[in-house]
Amino acid sequence: MRRSPVVFALLLTLLLAACGGAPAAQSPTSPPAPTVAPTVVPTVAAPTASTDAPTTEATTTAPAGTTLNVFAAASLTDAFKALAPAFEAAHPGVTLVFNFAGAQQLATQINEGAPADVFASANRAQMDVLIASGKVISATAHTFVRNRLVVITPKANPAGITSLKDLAKPGLKLILAAKAVPVGQYALAFLAKASALPEYTDSFSATVLANVVSYEDNVRSVLTKIALGEGDAGIVYTTDAATQADKVAEIAIPDTLNVIATYPIAPLADSKATALAQAFVDYVLAPEAQQVLVKYGFISETGAAPGIVPTAKPTEVK
Repeated sequence: MRRSPVVFALLLTLLLAACGGAPAAQSPTSPPAPTVAPTVVPTVAAPTASTDAPTTEATTTAPAGTTLNVFAAASLTDAFKALAPAFEAAHPGVTLVFNFAGAQQLATQINEGAPADVFASANRAQMDVLIASGKVISATAHTFVRNRLVVITPKANPAGITSLKDLAKPGLKLILAAKAVPVGQYALAFLAKASALPEYTDSFSATVLANVVSYEDNVRSVLTKIALGEGDAGIVYTTDAATQADKVAEIAIPDTLNVIATYPIAPLADSKATALAQAFVDYVLAPEAQQVLVKYGFISETGAAPGIVPTAKPTEVK
Protein backbone atom coordinates (compact mmCIF):
# COMPACT_ATOMS: atom_id res chain seq x y z
CA MET A 1 0.00 0.00 0.00
CA ARG A 2 1.37 3.28 -0.97
CA ARG A 3 1.50 6.18 1.53
CA SER A 4 0.93 9.67 0.31
CA PRO A 5 3.65 12.26 0.74
CA VAL A 6 1.38 14.14 3.16
CA VAL A 7 1.04 11.17 5.51
CA PHE A 8 4.76 10.48 5.36
CA ALA A 9 5.55 14.09 6.25
CA LEU A 10 3.15 13.94 9.19
CA LEU A 11 4.77 10.76 10.57
CA LEU A 12 8.22 12.28 10.27
CA THR A 13 7.12 15.39 12.21
CA LEU A 14 5.69 13.29 15.06
CA LEU A 15 8.86 11.19 15.24
CA LEU A 16 11.08 14.27 15.52
CA ALA A 17 8.82 15.77 18.19
CA ALA A 18 9.05 12.58 20.27
CA CYS A 19 12.86 12.52 20.05
CA GLY A 20 13.18 16.20 20.98
CA GLY A 21 10.73 15.91 23.94
CA ALA A 22 12.94 13.64 26.06
CA PRO A 23 15.54 16.29 26.89
CA ALA A 24 12.79 18.81 27.59
CA ALA A 25 11.14 16.43 30.05
CA GLN A 26 14.48 15.82 31.88
CA SER A 27 15.52 19.45 32.16
CA PRO A 28 13.46 20.07 35.35
CA THR A 29 15.12 17.05 37.09
CA SER A 30 18.59 18.69 37.44
CA PRO A 31 17.63 21.67 39.73
CA PRO A 32 16.28 19.57 42.68
CA ALA A 33 19.85 18.79 43.88
CA PRO A 34 20.38 22.32 45.31
CA THR A 35 16.96 22.23 46.99
CA VAL A 36 18.17 19.43 49.30
CA ALA A 37 21.06 21.54 50.72
CA PRO A 38 18.90 23.98 52.75
CA THR A 39 17.62 21.07 54.86
CA VAL A 40 21.13 20.88 56.46
CA VAL A 41 20.87 24.41 57.93
CA PRO A 42 18.82 23.49 61.04
CA THR A 43 21.42 20.88 62.06
CA VAL A 44 24.16 23.55 62.12
CA ALA A 45 22.17 25.73 64.57
CA ALA A 46 21.59 22.88 67.07
CA PRO A 47 25.07 22.91 68.75
CA THR A 48 24.78 26.65 69.44
CA ALA A 49 21.69 26.11 71.57
CA SER A 50 23.19 23.21 73.53
CA THR A 51 26.46 24.95 74.46
CA ASP A 52 24.63 27.42 76.72
CA ALA A 53 23.23 24.69 79.00
CA PRO A 54 26.50 23.65 80.72
CA THR A 55 27.23 27.27 81.68
CA THR A 56 23.94 27.56 83.58
CA GLU A 57 24.44 24.13 85.13
CA ALA A 58 27.93 25.02 86.41
CA THR A 59 26.65 28.00 88.38
CA THR A 60 24.34 25.84 90.48
CA THR A 61 25.93 22.41 90.68
CA ALA A 62 29.58 21.52 91.22
CA PRO A 63 31.27 18.35 89.98
CA ALA A 64 31.03 15.47 92.45
CA GLY A 65 33.94 15.48 94.87
CA THR A 66 34.47 19.26 94.85
CA THR A 67 35.93 20.52 98.15
CA LEU A 68 35.83 24.04 99.54
CA ASN A 69 38.64 24.71 102.02
CA VAL A 70 37.55 27.08 104.79
CA PHE A 71 40.26 28.36 107.16
CA ALA A 72 38.49 29.63 110.28
CA ALA A 73 39.41 30.87 113.76
CA ALA A 74 39.21 28.15 116.41
CA SER A 75 36.33 29.88 118.19
CA LEU A 76 34.15 29.27 115.13
CA THR A 77 34.54 25.48 115.29
CA ASP A 78 31.12 24.47 116.58
CA ALA A 79 29.13 27.15 114.77
CA PHE A 80 30.71 26.54 111.35
CA LYS A 81 30.29 22.77 111.68
CA ALA A 82 26.60 23.43 112.34
CA LEU A 83 26.37 25.59 109.20
CA ALA A 84 27.97 23.01 106.91
CA PRO A 85 25.02 20.64 106.19
CA ALA A 86 22.70 23.34 104.84
CA PHE A 87 25.39 24.81 102.58
CA GLU A 88 26.35 21.39 101.20
CA ALA A 89 22.70 20.53 100.59
CA ALA A 90 22.27 23.76 98.60
CA HIS A 91 25.40 23.00 96.55
CA PRO A 92 25.29 19.35 95.42
CA GLY A 93 28.71 17.82 94.91
CA VAL A 94 30.46 20.22 97.34
CA THR A 95 32.08 19.21 100.63
CA LEU A 96 33.26 21.81 103.14
CA VAL A 97 36.70 21.06 104.58
CA PHE A 98 37.51 23.12 107.66
CA ASN A 99 40.87 24.07 109.11
CA PHE A 100 40.36 25.52 112.60
CA ALA A 101 43.27 27.18 114.40
CA GLY A 102 44.46 30.51 115.73
CA ALA A 103 43.84 33.21 113.13
CA GLN A 104 47.53 34.12 113.11
CA GLN A 105 48.47 30.50 112.31
CA LEU A 106 45.93 30.35 109.50
CA ALA A 107 47.12 33.62 107.95
CA THR A 108 50.69 32.31 107.99
CA GLN A 109 49.65 29.01 106.40
CA ILE A 110 47.77 30.81 103.63
CA ASN A 111 50.68 33.14 102.90
CA GLU A 112 52.94 30.10 102.69
CA GLY A 113 50.76 28.55 100.00
CA ALA A 114 48.24 26.38 101.84
CA PRO A 115 45.23 25.68 99.57
CA ALA A 116 42.47 27.83 101.05
CA ASP A 117 39.27 29.20 99.52
CA VAL A 118 37.78 31.18 102.42
CA PHE A 119 39.36 32.84 105.47
CA ALA A 120 37.35 33.72 108.60
CA SER A 121 39.42 35.56 111.21
CA ALA A 122 38.74 36.49 114.83
CA ASN A 123 40.21 39.95 114.29
CA ARG A 124 40.83 42.44 111.52
CA ALA A 125 44.60 42.42 112.01
CA GLN A 126 45.08 38.93 110.54
CA MET A 127 42.75 39.71 107.64
CA ASP A 128 44.88 42.79 106.98
CA VAL A 129 47.94 40.54 106.82
CA LEU A 130 46.38 38.68 103.89
CA ILE A 131 45.19 41.88 102.26
CA ALA A 132 48.74 43.22 102.40
CA SER A 133 50.09 40.07 100.72
CA GLY A 134 47.44 40.16 97.99
CA LYS A 135 45.78 36.94 99.13
CA VAL A 136 42.56 38.83 99.91
CA ILE A 137 41.05 41.75 98.04
CA SER A 138 40.16 44.38 100.63
CA ALA A 139 36.66 45.09 99.30
CA THR A 140 35.68 41.43 99.63
CA ALA A 141 36.27 41.24 103.41
CA HIS A 142 33.17 41.72 105.57
CA THR A 143 32.58 41.56 109.32
CA PHE A 144 30.01 38.82 109.90
CA VAL A 145 29.84 38.46 113.72
CA ARG A 146 31.28 39.85 116.94
CA ASN A 147 32.19 38.24 120.27
CA ARG A 148 32.85 39.10 123.93
CA LEU A 149 35.43 38.13 126.53
CA VAL A 150 34.79 36.25 129.75
CA VAL A 151 36.98 34.95 132.58
CA ILE A 152 36.60 31.22 133.21
CA THR A 153 37.61 28.95 136.08
CA PRO A 154 37.31 25.19 136.56
CA LYS A 155 33.79 24.33 137.72
CA ALA A 156 35.05 23.61 141.25
CA ASN A 157 36.94 26.95 141.29
CA PRO A 158 39.75 25.72 143.56
CA ALA A 159 41.42 29.16 143.70
CA GLY A 160 38.22 30.78 145.00
CA ILE A 161 38.05 33.47 142.30
CA THR A 162 34.93 35.59 142.72
CA SER A 163 35.87 38.86 141.03
CA LEU A 164 38.14 40.24 138.33
CA LYS A 165 40.44 41.71 140.99
CA ASP A 166 41.17 38.15 142.15
CA LEU A 167 43.17 37.59 138.95
CA ALA A 168 45.98 39.48 140.69
CA LYS A 169 46.14 37.05 143.63
CA PRO A 170 49.70 35.89 144.29
CA GLY A 171 50.32 32.32 143.19
CA LEU A 172 47.27 32.16 140.90
CA LYS A 173 47.80 29.96 137.82
CA LEU A 174 46.49 31.96 134.86
CA ILE A 175 46.31 30.62 131.30
CA LEU A 176 46.01 33.04 128.37
CA ALA A 177 46.30 32.84 124.62
CA ALA A 178 49.57 34.15 123.19
CA LYS A 179 49.80 37.82 122.26
CA ALA A 180 49.80 36.95 118.54
CA VAL A 181 46.43 35.20 118.91
CA PRO A 182 43.40 37.51 118.57
CA VAL A 183 41.88 36.53 121.93
CA GLY A 184 45.30 37.07 123.52
CA GLN A 185 45.40 40.60 122.15
CA TYR A 186 41.86 41.24 123.39
CA ALA A 187 42.79 39.96 126.88
CA LEU A 188 45.74 42.35 127.07
CA ALA A 189 43.47 45.22 126.02
CA PHE A 190 41.03 44.33 128.80
CA LEU A 191 43.81 44.29 131.41
CA ALA A 192 45.14 47.63 130.17
CA LYS A 193 41.68 49.19 130.46
CA ALA A 194 41.33 47.89 134.01
CA SER A 195 44.72 49.29 134.97
CA ALA A 196 43.56 52.74 133.93
CA LEU A 197 40.81 52.70 136.56
CA PRO A 198 41.47 53.77 140.17
CA GLU A 199 39.80 50.70 141.65
CA TYR A 200 42.26 48.41 139.89
CA THR A 201 45.43 50.60 140.11
CA ASP A 202 47.99 51.01 137.36
CA SER A 203 49.89 47.88 138.44
CA PHE A 204 46.91 45.56 137.92
CA SER A 205 47.85 44.43 134.41
CA ALA A 206 51.49 43.69 135.30
CA THR A 207 50.50 41.82 138.46
CA VAL A 208 47.97 39.66 136.60
CA LEU A 209 50.41 38.87 133.79
CA ALA A 210 52.98 37.77 136.37
CA ASN A 211 50.54 34.93 137.20
CA VAL A 212 50.47 33.54 133.66
CA VAL A 213 51.81 29.98 133.60
CA SER A 214 51.05 29.23 129.95
CA TYR A 215 50.42 31.11 126.71
CA GLU A 216 48.42 29.03 124.22
CA ASP A 217 48.25 28.99 120.41
CA ASN A 218 44.47 29.38 120.25
CA VAL A 219 41.44 30.02 122.42
CA ARG A 220 40.30 26.38 122.45
CA SER A 221 43.57 25.36 124.09
CA VAL A 222 42.95 27.85 126.90
CA LEU A 223 39.42 26.50 127.34
CA THR A 224 40.56 22.88 127.39
CA LYS A 225 43.27 23.43 129.98
CA ILE A 226 40.92 25.26 132.35
CA ALA A 227 38.22 22.61 131.87
CA LEU A 228 40.80 19.97 132.80
CA GLY A 229 41.86 21.89 135.89
CA GLU A 230 45.36 22.65 134.61
CA GLY A 231 44.93 26.31 135.49
CA ASP A 232 42.96 28.40 137.99
CA ALA A 233 41.61 30.91 135.46
CA GLY A 234 41.70 31.86 131.81
CA ILE A 235 40.26 34.44 129.44
CA VAL A 236 38.25 33.20 126.45
CA TYR A 237 35.26 34.22 124.33
CA THR A 238 31.79 33.76 125.75
CA THR A 239 31.01 31.44 122.83
CA ASP A 240 33.83 29.09 123.85
CA ALA A 241 32.85 29.07 127.51
CA ALA A 242 29.33 28.04 126.52
CA THR A 243 30.61 24.86 124.87
CA GLN A 244 32.02 23.64 128.21
CA ALA A 245 29.35 25.00 130.54
CA ASP A 246 29.36 21.78 132.56
CA LYS A 247 33.11 22.01 133.20
CA VAL A 248 33.85 25.72 133.63
CA ALA A 249 32.38 28.61 135.59
CA GLU A 250 32.21 32.17 134.25
CA ILE A 251 33.05 35.56 135.74
CA ALA A 252 31.59 38.30 133.57
CA ILE A 253 33.61 41.23 132.31
CA PRO A 254 31.42 44.37 132.30
CA ASP A 255 30.96 46.48 129.18
CA THR A 256 33.18 49.21 130.60
CA LEU A 257 36.13 46.80 130.54
CA ASN A 258 35.16 44.28 127.90
CA VAL A 259 36.60 44.23 124.40
CA ILE A 260 34.43 43.30 121.45
CA ALA A 261 36.05 40.91 119.01
CA THR A 262 35.41 41.58 115.32
CA TYR A 263 35.23 38.61 112.92
CA PRO A 264 35.80 39.35 109.21
CA ILE A 265 35.38 36.79 106.42
CA ALA A 266 36.55 36.84 102.78
CA PRO A 267 37.12 34.58 99.78
CA LEU A 268 40.77 34.05 98.83
CA ALA A 269 41.83 35.87 95.67
CA ASP A 270 43.63 32.81 94.30
CA SER A 271 40.90 30.30 95.16
CA LYS A 272 40.34 27.62 92.53
CA ALA A 273 36.61 27.79 93.29
CA THR A 274 35.96 31.52 93.39
CA ALA A 275 32.20 31.29 92.80
CA LEU A 276 31.76 28.72 95.58
CA ALA A 277 34.01 30.68 97.94
CA GLN A 278 31.89 33.80 97.44
CA ALA A 279 28.74 31.70 97.82
CA PHE A 280 29.92 30.54 101.26
CA VAL A 281 30.70 34.10 102.34
CA ASP A 282 27.25 35.22 101.17
CA TYR A 283 25.69 32.28 103.01
CA VAL A 284 27.39 33.17 106.31
CA LEU A 285 26.12 36.75 105.98
CA ALA A 286 22.55 35.65 105.19
CA PRO A 287 19.78 35.69 107.87
CA GLU A 288 19.53 31.90 108.20
CA ALA A 289 23.23 31.45 108.99
CA GLN A 290 23.21 34.51 111.25
CA GLN A 291 20.49 32.88 113.32
CA VAL A 292 22.66 29.79 113.77
CA LEU A 293 25.66 31.90 114.78
CA VAL A 294 23.55 33.74 117.35
CA LYS A 295 22.46 30.41 118.83
CA TYR A 296 26.13 29.68 119.43
CA GLY A 297 26.52 32.94 121.33
CA PHE A 298 27.89 35.26 118.66
CA ILE A 299 26.63 38.80 118.22
CA SER A 300 25.00 39.17 114.81
CA GLU A 301 26.70 41.82 112.71
CA THR A 302 23.94 42.12 110.13
CA GLY A 303 21.12 42.64 112.59
CA ALA A 304 19.11 40.13 110.56
CA ALA A 305 18.85 37.62 113.36
CA PRO A 306 17.58 37.92 116.93
CA GLY A 307 20.19 37.45 119.61
CA ILE A 308 22.60 39.27 121.86
CA VAL A 309 22.30 43.01 121.48
CA PRO A 310 24.70 44.79 123.82
CA THR A 311 23.28 47.94 125.38
CA ALA A 312 26.63 49.65 124.84
CA LYS A 313 29.37 48.52 122.53
CA PRO A 314 32.60 47.97 124.44
CA THR A 315 35.86 49.05 122.86
CA GLU A 316 36.74 47.14 119.73
CA VAL A 317 40.29 46.06 119.06
CA LYS A 318 41.27 45.54 115.42
